[in-house]
Amino acid sequence: MRSYSALFRTPEFTPLFLSTALRSAASTIGGLALATLTYRATGSPLLSALSMFGPQLAQVVGATTLLSASDRLPPRATLTGIALAFALGTAAMATPGLPIGVVFALLFVLGLIASLGAGVGWGLLNEILAKEGYLLGRSVFNMSNGLMQIAGFATGGIMVATLSPRTTLLTSAALYLTGALTTRLGLTRRPPRLSGRPSIAQTWRTNAQLWSDRPRRLTYLGLWIPNGLVIGVESLYVSYAPDSAGTLFACAALGMLIGDVTIGRFVPPRVRAQLAVPLLLLLAVPNLLFALEPGVWVAAVTVCLASVGYGASLVQQERLMSLTPPELSGHALGLHSAGMLTMQGVSAALAGTLAQLITPGAAMALMAAGSVCVTVALVGAGRRTGRGAVVPGADDELRTAETRG
Repeated sequence: MRSYSALFRTPEFTPLFLSTALRSAASTIGGLALATLTYRATGSPLLSALSMFGPQLAQVVGATTLLSASDRLPPRATLTGIALAFALGTAAMATPGLPIGVVFALLFVLGLIASLGAGVGWGLLNEILAKEGYLLGRSVFNMSNGLMQIAGFATGGIMVATLSPRTTLLTSAALYLTGALTTRLGLTRRPPRLSGRPSIAQTWRTNAQLWSDRPRRLTYLGLWIPNGLVIGVESLYVSYAPDSAGTLFACAALGMLIGDVTIGRFVPPRVRAQLAVPLLLLLAVPNLLFALEPGVWVAAVTVCLASVGYGASLVQQERLMSLTPPELSGHALGLHSAGMLTMQGVSAALAGTLAQLITPGAAMALMAAGSVCVTVALVGAGRRTGRGAVVPGADDELRTAETRG
C-alpha cells in the first residue's frame, strides 16, 4: 500500500482519521487556552508548562494499570467514551473561578483516560490496515496531527487574544464532542482483539513481556526520552514568548508535518531504517540556539527546522511493530504512547523548574542538550551489543530480508 488514495478506500480508515483529527484540534486549542489562562493567573512558567503537558504524567499510572484493556475492550465504544469524557472535562475547566488544584485534578483524570485511548486507537489502526500499510497510515495520522496543530495553534492564539481562554476551552470541548459522534457513527462494531478480563496483573505481565526483549526495550527508550526532552523545550514557548507562543507552536507543527510527509511517503525502507539517529539529532540540535535568546522570527525558523526530526518516530514505530506479536499490538503501542507522554510530562515539569531558576531560553537549551546526550548514549548502548540503538537491529533485519529474497 503506497498511495494515500488506497488508504482512504480502506473501510473504516476515514472515520478513524476524522475523529482523531478532531481530537487533535481540540487538544491543541484547549492546551494553548489552558496554558495561557494558567500563566495569566499565576505568572509561573512551571504551572503554565504543567497545565499544557502535565496531564501526560498520568500516563505512567495508566501504563501500569489500564493497558491490558487496550486489546480487551470493544474499540468503537471505548473511543467514543473517551472522547465524551474529554468533552465534559474540558468544558468543566472553563468554569470561572475554578481553583487551580481542581483544574490539575481534572487534568490528571483525563491523562489517565488518555493512556487507554492510545492503545485502543492505534491497535485498531493496525487492525484496519494491512501490515505493509501501517507506516503510511500512521504517517497520514501524524501529518493530520501536524496540520491540526498548525491550524489549532493559529486559531487558538487568535481566539485567546480576541475572545478569551475560557471561550476557547468551550470550543475545544465542542470539537471533542464532534469527534465522539464521528467515532460512534463512522466505525463498525468490532470485538476485542483478546478475550478475558483486563486487570492490573495482566497489564504488568504483558509490560514485562514487551520489556524483556532488549531490541524492543532500546526501541522504547529511543521513542520516549529524546522526544520527551524536546517537548520540554516546547512547554516553555508560552513563558519564552507570551504574545507569540501560538506562532512558535504552529511553526513546530509545520516542521513535524514536513518530516512525516517526507519519511512516510517518499523515503524508501532501506534508507528509512538508517535515519532514526540523524533525525533525533536534528530534533534537538537547532534548539540549542535558544541559549542566545533569539527573537521570535528566528526562533520560529529554528523550531520549524528542528521539528522535521519528529519523523524519527515513524521509523521507530515501524521497528516496534516488527518486533511485536500482532495480538499485542494495541498494548505495545499503548505502552509506547504512555511512556512517551509520561516522559513529555516529566520533561515539561523539569523545564518549567529550570525556567523558574534561570531563564526560559537557557532552560530550553539545556533540555535540547539533554536530548542530544541521550541519543548519543543510546547509540553507544546499541554498539556495545552489535546492534543499532535507536532502531535496534534494523540493519540486521534488512540483511536478513535480502538473504531470504
